[in-house]
Amino acid sequence: MSSIAKIALPLLAAAGSAYGQRNSCSVSATSTIQNGGDATAIAACETFTGNIVIATSVAEPIAINGVQVLKGHLISTNNSAIGSISADSLEEIQGELHLEENTALNVLNFPQLKTVQSVRWKGLPKLNNLGFGGPLTKADSVSIENTDLLTLDGLDLEEVDSMFIANNKLINSIVMQLEKVGGSLSIVDNSPDVEVSFPRLTNAKELIFRNCSSVELPSLESTNDSFIFVGNNFESFSAPNLTEVGGALSFVSNTELSNVTFPALETVGQNLELANNTKLQQIEGFPKLKTIEGALDFNGNISSIDMPAFEGVEGAFNIQSTNDISKPCSEVFDEIKDKGRIKGKYVCEGEVETPGGEGTDPQKSGNNEKKQGAASSMQVQGSVLLAGLAAFFLF
Repeated sequence: MSSIAKIALPLLAAAGSAYGQRNSCSVSATSTIQNGGDATAIAACETFTGNIVIATSVAEPIAINGVQVLKGHLISTNNSAIGSISADSLEEIQGELHLEENTALNVLNFPQLKTVQSVRWKGLPKLNNLGFGGPLTKADSVSIENTDLLTLDGLDLEEVDSMFIANNKLINSIVMQLEKVGGSLSIVDNSPDVEVSFPRLTNAKELIFRNCSSVELPSLESTNDSFIFVGNNFESFSAPNLTEVGGALSFVSNTELSNVTFPALETVGQNLELANNTKLQQIEGFPKLKTIEGALDFNGNISSIDMPAFEGVEGAFNIQSTNDISKPCSEVFDEIKDKGRIKGKYVCEGEVETPGGEGTDPQKSGNNEKKQGAASSMQVQGSVLLAGLAAFFLF
């Protein structure tokens, strides 16, 4: 039994005679559903105030029918037997819908549910349908991990503070009419075939995508923080309306990526990193980019670089490639460095045996020559890759 359930009062004793009154019922403590009868007793309440916990020992289907508004949390955790949870009239949960480690749960049915403060699901290996018929259009936060969901149909939010969709190995499509993300949106390590599309999204604080087969953000105009792509499977990415990235813009280890296009992007607030994208040879997708407040860090099999509006960086400048890039280095970037517009350590080197990130010394192919850039006048933030991967493990 969960720690919450252990201290909870039995449902009928806690509610007392309140269940005999239609419209509104209130309990001062968490109410624990031990069986189907406890759930049936709540049916007299159109509005129920208090938290509802389904006990870990419950094996029979639980139907919380009749309740339209729950002013509290609905929780079922660490239950290996329960197969079905439903609520035929529930329209609003003013707390958390928390389902975790319910290993037999394969049916959810909330046909009227439209508003939840928070959705937190983890460890539901037999669940393949959200069960929202509303659809669910309002939630402050959504976190869905380790399920057998085939789709997110039934979840159609316009705005959310945070969204984390991870390790759902059967999901192959995530499409939502989301317009704004107040915090972080992370789509990581779902099916490698997952196609992600947010056609109306215009602004987000932070965006993170990993192991996706496509990502479409045609309306995105700005991010207040970082914009990160790690280990994806798509060949190209374009953000035609993005003008500003407030944090880092990072593409790391996207093995099929051959083209990135940001035709309107003018500023990057932290690092701009293109690292270990083995098929990305031509960097020509930043025609309006002027300034980078952190470091510029490119490494890989780059053969050409064209950034006609580029004026300089506040931090380090590192370009290392297996190919010959002497022309852009000598004709463009050396001149920008000589004008004092690169404030940190400067490395621009081609024909490098193993191109590395900012802070590494390029090892020349064939003759083992090393080229050391000028000493940095200021320390800038570390690699975005390390920061991004660290962030993933904290979720």
